[in-house]
Amino acid sequence: MKEHGPSVSALPNGPQHWHDIDWCRVQRNVRGMQLRIAKACRENDWRRAKALQRMLTRSRSARLLAVRRVTENQGKRTAGVDRVLWDTPDAKFAATSRLGLRGYRPQPLRRVYIPKSNGKERPLGIPTMLDRAMQALHLLALAPIAETRADPNSYGFRIERSTHDAMGQLFVCLSKKVSPQWVLEGDIEGCFDNINHDWLTSNVPMDRKVLQKWLKAGVVHKGQLSATEAGTPQGGIISPTLANIALDGIESDLKKHLGKTRAKTLKINVVRYADDFVITGATREVLETEVRPWVEQFLATRGLKLSPEKTRITHIDEGFDFLGWNFRKYPAGNKRKLLIKPSKKNVKAFYRKAKEVISDNKTARQENLIRLLNPMLQGWALYHQPVVAKKAFSLIDHLVFRALWRWATRRHPRKGLSWIRKKYFRSDGLRNWVFATTHVDEKGNKRNVELFRTAGIDVVRHKKIKAEYNPFDPADEQDGEKLRMARMLNKLKYRKQITRLFVEQKGLCVLCNLPISKETGWHDHHIVYRSQGGNDTLENRVLLHPECHQQLHARGLKVSKPAPSRGLVKA
Repeated sequence: MKEHGPSVSALPNGPQHWHDIDWCRVQRNVRGMQLRIAKACRENDWRRAKALQRMLTRSRSARLLAVRRVTENQGKRTAGVDRVLWDTPDAKFAATSRLGLRGYRPQPLRRVYIPKSNGKERPLGIPTMLDRAMQALHLLALAPIAETRADPNSYGFRIERSTHDAMGQLFVCLSKKVSPQWVLEGDIEGCFDNINHDWLTSNVPMDRKVLQKWLKAGVVHKGQLSATEAGTPQGGIISPTLANIALDGIESDLKKHLGKTRAKTLKINVVRYADDFVITGATREVLETEVRPWVEQFLATRGLKLSPEKTRITHIDEGFDFLGWNFRKYPAGNKRKLLIKPSKKNVKAFYRKAKEVISDNKTARQENLIRLLNPMLQGWALYHQPVVAKKAFSLIDHLVFRALWRWATRRHPRKGLSWIRKKYFRSDGLRNWVFATTHVDEKGNKRNVELFRTAGIDVVRHKKIKAEYNPFDPADEQDGEKLRMARMLNKLKYRKQITRLFVEQKGLCVLCNLPISKETGWHDHHIVYRSQGGNDTLENRVLLHPECHQQLHARGLKVSKPAPSRGLVKA
């Protein structure tokens, strides 16, 4: 059997440099193999699935894609214990030949700690670039099986799924008059740190020897090497998928245990995001005496247990917090209505973060402070856009205004309040006290720079992905493309020029003709360089993947508008 489509190395004029790679062909080769693995999984042909996985991890295309992933993501500038980074095209191209099993031995993880919202610290394990690339390589072969076998209502760390989908599913489960009234809020204590290694090596459908090596690699902290006897380290590319595989079954196995008919009668619904989950039930007794003991037993076989502090059973009239939102039913005449709002804890945490930025920039220029605050305000507001958040938005705007007023008055202790107001605040139509300034560019052009107003965000209901969606099933391909386009357009709604370019290009990179998404990122490229007299109009701009942008400049290529199918030509 051969790899689906010609591999890059098999081409008559195969690439000799990183920027010579045809990424469209690479992606097509890998995608074809992944679809075949998923099909074998659906047909329970595990012998064939394993053979296809082995072929994919040994293919040149998969190795190229794995190296590209680890050199383009947010951790590309974070080194492991060997302090090695693949930050040049030559280093990336050479790295592809090192992704083999012969003689492979992973190095220990570099331990770092990041603060949590409760004041504690979360441990992260940073693998070396080689180990990250090996994980990305094997994840390409594992993902089709993980997605095919996953619980329908598991939404964390999965393709095209998000917290908003989990929220949407909970709305479906709890909003009706006959919906369940009781909720078990589940939180797993130290999920990533305590998963049983023997269970993982016995149940994860991938090369067991490689998995065992990763799990037993150890960690280095302050120069001391420690063994890893349990858990899959947070920070590894494949770790979220391993955790998902360990937790898959909470929904499907629970319903099998109760019986489908009885589970429906007891109004059992499970919604999970990573290691946080919610289980609904008709009565408190069912959740206490049947569901919770079963979940505890299910987790115990994997070396896990529920957190006593965070696991509780709540009535929907009291409400509960999940993923930064509060779910609660309120009286509405003779009925009760489910309202989803930003949780008080989430609002307070965000305000503390915004206030800290303002406090840390006491001497910054007004324009720079606005540029620091606007992405935070816009990102937080867009996260809560689908829920009942107008009051929370108005509260945040008010609190940020107060913090900015203190920031302004502190800078000018000898000036009057009216002078300070005129310097830092303006009127815009019916709006007064708009924190804004004027930016003058190199050519002398002026434009206003003002603080983003969260209360100006329109509420847009989230369209939930269907529970059975599988990104590796050709039958779901069209639905996935529509969903990706719609969500990207919503994300870019307040960046009108980028939105227009995205629509013109049908969501595809002009150079490689592959989809542009939140995960891939994008660069705004000028067809005629500004250094050569090119302007900033939309007719002179296109969107490219960051790696494609580098490839274009390195190879002296040019792109043309508007259709991506017109491709590229030599300069």
